[in-house]
Amino acid sequence: GDWALYTASPLRAFENELGVQEPVGFWDPLNLSSGGDVTSFKRRRSVELKHGRISMLATMGYITPEITGKFPGYLSNSMNLKFADVPDGLAAISKVPALGWAQI
Repeated sequence: GDWALYTASPLRAFENELGVQEPVGFWDPLNLSSGGDVTSFKRRRSVELKHGRISMLATMGYITPEITGKFPGYLSNSMNLKFADVPDGLAAISKVPALGWAQI
């Protein structure tokens, strides 16, 4: 039926929250907020913000060495491995020695 006529829904509790926009309104495709629990809604919203910020920092951590360069010197003297020789991103996992990961 028409959403405008369905006023008994617990999801109506979130219709006036920040980010709710026409024509979709409050969009919850997985029905995570179907119970209308305000505490759960606020927790999920804060967790979403936290994860978004961590993702932005991770992106900067990936881009920054490409722009600014890497530390001078050796990551491992015994393996003759310089910081500049270590690639960015997931490719670094196989290049950094196991003892180096253990130190982190």
